[in-house]
Amino acid sequence: MKSMTLAAAATLLPLAGLAADLTVEDAYLRSANPMTGAAFMRIDNPGEAACMLTAVTSDVAERIELHTHEEEDGVMRMRRIEGGIAIPAGSAVQLDRGGDHVMLLGLTRSLADGDRVAFQLDLGDCGTQEVEAVVDNTRDASHAAEGADPHADHSGH
Repeated sequence: MKSMTLAAAATLLPLAGLAADLTVEDAYLRSANPMTGAAFMRIDNPGEAACMLTAVTSDVAERIELHTHEEEDGVMRMRRIEGGIAIPAGSAVQLDRGGDHVMLLGLTRSLADGDRVAFQLDLGDCGTQEVEAVVDNTRDASHAAEGADPHADHSGH
């Protein structure tokens, strides 16, 4: 396991009470400008039932969407994910910079390093769960979980 910053380690929150017994690890948020931000995390589903992340809510933004990056004509572009992000049984999903992530649009307050932001994950048939993410604007992609693209340009978040 890679070493984590103290702030990242503090964000390891179990999602108790869900039928699938999901856990969220290493939840953090970046905000490179006063209007938008993005949240990243690992969602583990050790259970036997698949779950679906269908929406995220928080009072920190006017609108929150699930986004991904896709290559179009040699350029990586962000787009909204329709329908949600599958979290298969017995596996994990990594929401990363340059990949699937939670996009915060129309921030309702400024976000500084170290701030904590509460989110509610809508996990479809698996219920809803509160998660807290720490703002970490100095974190580079090399601190993300394995498989993240350290060269992906996510500077707008």
